[in-house]
Amino acid sequence: MKIVVDFDSCQSHGLCTQAAPEVFEIRDDGFLYILQETPGEELRAKVEKAVRECPTTAIKLEE
Repeated sequence: MKIVVDFDSCQSHGLCTQAAPEVFEIRDDGFLYILQETPGEELRAKVEKAVRECPTTAIKLEE
């Protein structure tokens, strides 16, 4: 799986960082960073939760 973020839509609410802190991070500059663009299957449930919880639907998964 590959994570794709529409950074124009992302408003850095941080719900993804709560769902999958191994994959997403909001830094001191207030912007979202992807720590693992292609995380392993062991993180799939967390990443899928992050996708579902994103209020701006900025996060997508590609298979």
